[in-house]
Amino acid sequence: MSLSASADNTPLIVVQDRGGVSTLPYYQAMDLPPIGAPLVRPEYVEVPKAPTQPISETDMLPVRSALLSPGTVERRSIKATGFRPLFLVGDDERSRNWLHQRAASLRALGAVGLVVNVDTAEGLASLRDLASVLTLSPASGDDLAQRLEIRHYPVLITATGIEQ
Repeated sequence: MSLSASADNTPLIVVQDRGGVSTLPYYQAMDLPPIGAPLVRPEYVEVPKAPTQPISETDMLPVRSALLSPGTVERRSIKATGFRPLFLVGDDERSRNWLHQRAASLRALGAVGLVVNVDTAEGLASLRDLASVLTLSPASGDDLAQRLEIRHYPVLITATGIEQ
């Protein structure tokens, strides 16, 4: 049995037909252009323009983590082999006091900090002044909060535990 199914009318040879259902409705539902038709970009899709100025850290502010707030964190064990020590702080009095008290031990651990709630560049700069040589980066902590079931900060997360 041969059918003419290609654009150049080359005969199609069916080796075995086991029946089944036509896939044509699925292709029709995709509303694809006919074979060989030029692809046309829809007019309603706008391609964003590249920024003309370099993006700065200030452009990332404010940072707000809806799932995290200042509070008490219960110490617990975790298994996260190879996880680099990470701490979360915010631009609040509790975080400032914690950072001031723990800066030396955080530095000794090689911990990196995320500022999960900060509104201004000034707030971020003042936290960095307290942290001395520690790395502090503004970033939402909501994903970590969900994955590690954390609700409060300041908090230190290591390969073996979560603690305040």
